[in-house]
Amino acid sequence: PSRASPREMVLVTAALSLLGAFMPRPHPIHVQQSRSASATEMPRVIASSLSLQFCRLSGTSSPAEWSSRARPMTAMADAVVDADAETFQFEAEVSKVMDIIINSLYSDKDIFLRELISNASDACDKKRFLSLTDESTSAYEGRIRVLADKEANTLTIEDNGVGMSRTELQNNLGRIAQSGTKKFTEALGASNDATNLIGQFGVGFYSAFLVASKVTVVSKSADGPQLRWESSEANSYTISPDTSEAMEGSGTRLILSLKEEADKYVQDFTLRDMLKRYSEFISFPIQVWTEKTEYDTVPDPDAEVNEGEEPPTKSVPRTSNVWETVNVAKPLWMRPPKEVSEEEYEEFYKTTFRAYDKPDAYVHFSLEGQVEFRAMLFLPSTVPWELSQDMFNDKVKPVKLFVKRVFISDSFEEQLLPRWLSFLKGMVDSEDLPLNVSRELLQKSKVLSIISKRLVRKSIDMFNDIAKDAEKFDKFARNFGRYIKVGVIEDKDNKDALLKLATFTSTESGDAGTTLPQYQERMKDGQKAIYYISGASKAAAASSPVLEGLRKKGYEVLVAVDQIDEIALQGIGKFGDYDVVDAAKENVDAGEMSEEEKEKSEAAKKTFEQTCTFIKDTLGDSVDKVEVSSRLTSSPSALVQPQWGMSPQMQRFMKAQAASSGGDMTGMMSGMSANLELNPTHAAVLKVKGMIEDSAAGAEDYARLLYEVAAVSSGYEVQDPAGFAKRVVKLMAGDDEISGEGTSDTATVDSGEGASETPTSENAPIVPEVIEE
Repeated sequence: PSRASPREMVLVTAALSLLGAFMPRPHPIHVQQSRSASATEMPRVIASSLSLQFCRLSGTSSPAEWSSRARPMTAMADAVVDADAETFQFEAEVSKVMDIIINSLYSDKDIFLRELISNASDACDKKRFLSLTDESTSAYEGRIRVLADKEANTLTIEDNGVGMSRTELQNNLGRIAQSGTKKFTEALGASNDATNLIGQFGVGFYSAFLVASKVTVVSKSADGPQLRWESSEANSYTISPDTSEAMEGSGTRLILSLKEEADKYVQDFTLRDMLKRYSEFISFPIQVWTEKTEYDTVPDPDAEVNEGEEPPTKSVPRTSNVWETVNVAKPLWMRPPKEVSEEEYEEFYKTTFRAYDKPDAYVHFSLEGQVEFRAMLFLPSTVPWELSQDMFNDKVKPVKLFVKRVFISDSFEEQLLPRWLSFLKGMVDSEDLPLNVSRELLQKSKVLSIISKRLVRKSIDMFNDIAKDAEKFDKFARNFGRYIKVGVIEDKDNKDALLKLATFTSTESGDAGTTLPQYQERMKDGQKAIYYISGASKAAAASSPVLEGLRKKGYEVLVAVDQIDEIALQGIGKFGDYDVVDAAKENVDAGEMSEEEKEKSEAAKKTFEQTCTFIKDTLGDSVDKVEVSSRLTSSPSALVQPQWGMSPQMQRFMKAQAASSGGDMTGMMSGMSANLELNPTHAAVLKVKGMIEDSAAGAEDYARLLYEVAAVSSGYEVQDPAGFAKRVVKLMAGDDEISGEGTSDTATVDSGEGASETPTSENAPIVPEVIEE
């Protein structure tokens, strides 16, 4: 340290710090301390040990003494460093950067036409703005022309916009990421809204090299000469005077010498399709040089002419080349809704989304403020064919995204609209959307969230307007009711609003469905909850024995005939002041019982205690428990699910899902046994009770019959159909002592002279499967 310069001392200090960071343990002086130190204290421990090491090297007695000596040395070192500092600019290998821009920035080569047409539109927009501020010029009519030459394999895009001088050709085309449009906008001032300029990144022009081996730009500014900018493979470029066809006024002609594999871009159909897809709503007419065939009617010289008759004629084709405008559709969203007629909305819907139906409803709105955008949403009058095959078909693109009237993509629907609104058709035009440089990817941001929430809110408002017309709402519910229920399940923010629109079948609704508000209006006095039950059909669910008590009181019950219905109803929890409960679950509150009814129920439980125990022992794990029911009035027994059990309908759905994916639900279902409830006043139950008390033969088989009858009537599948059939046949034959053959692991079926044994599956699910009606 005594021979070190100040700069060397600083470097030594830094070196020691770096070495200390890689030390496996602290200095021995601090070993004991480091053992008790936590992970967050280790850096401080290491720094302390390093300072003591440097004290020894520097000849000082303490870190404080060394610090006081080192401080002026550090200042001297800083002065030396500042004196030697130089500032450098980042450099790049231009050819490599160009390769990244051309081959890595864009995922689809078709994008080049969108970018070049957008550049031409910007040039026209600039000239239109300048003509408005220059009183000496006449009214400006901008246009963009596209010419494909199949023989030369070239594609020419020409505009009559502002054009470029030599300096502008160097800056705008020769300097990467130099946006002439952005500089023009900045020159106008941040608050100027008179233009509709598209460009912002300054790299769209280079997309031409995606399809072209050589790019030639002929441009002429208003007061300058006509110049030629030319580049092959984007390696270098030349600027020279141009002697080709002169331009009137100003403008730019872009000539692409297409690569061999890009010859499809000179096909008329391909060009038109791409122009209509990406640039249909550009504010200037886009004209394509096309061959047009017309037919002229001329006399037929070869035909025979009868006296007194006019000479026969024939049609002769006449071919000519004309400039035909391809972007005839108007961007309706740019106009105030009051100025757009219903016919214009219908025509826009059909042409933009290639639809054949008439929209049942639409909403047109804009948002200004922190986020600005315009949007239009349409409700189809029929379910799109793709969605009729698959409810959430990935091929369906409901929302088209535009930026300043230029189509960007239709693959952002999951970010702009939740999937439960995938049946809508619409578009969004916003300048605030966070796009990447290629304008192909939409990035997550607060702006996106704001737009998405407003789209959902406006969609729900549109549905509420439809709900005011009973006929229209009935059609809407038939077509798209399932999507609304998916929204109830998935969209927690709008769950309450969607619950008012969701329709369900009910025991009192007839063929039409009912909403929860409508159900609430029809509720009986004293009804404490909204009840629902699931089933394979409305008839099967409505005839379930578990509803006998509710039917007796005149209560209406919602019927979930679809898995989505059941999942949606399960997740509601509470609607208004009423709980939404499954009527097929245990301990369902069907209203207050009178004192007499309570006494009878308690007495029945005591009287049938032995019976319930016997049946539970007989059935084993097939049921979770056996108890006396207070809900049955005419049926002898019923199966109900425990509080967290799955309905037979849901069990069937889960098994089908598992089977389709190659899984097995047996283990999962094994812990979901149903409860068997008995009607204490039914003759069959009383007979079984007497047989049990008398220890009569066949009591076990009668107990099994009670269970199997309950399974069939409650929508389950019988585990042992052969044994069940045998017991029923015995009863039909008048044999009170039913054979117990069906109670073992095999069911014996008589067939003529002998008998065959049909083994039952040892792994059969304990909960009976639902019957497919």
